[in-house]
Amino acid sequence: MKKSLLLASLIAAMALAACGKKEEQAAAPASEAASEVASAAVEAASAVVEAASAASDAAPAASEAASAASN
Repeated sequence: MKKSLLLASLIAAMALAACGKKEEQAAAPASEAASEVASAAVEAASAVVEAASAASDAAPAASEAASAASN
């Protein structure tokens, strides 16, 4: 989860850095692209959090199944 948060932060930082350029023609598309990248990063981070939560919920069941199979 820490890696995904770091990745999302890096993407957001790069997007914000791209918005600071003074090229007027590229400013509008860059800001649109930056918001799209930030949205994608947030969605990806949410998916990672959900997957980690599902995995942690499944771990006790898998442990019980392995215990039952060994008996």
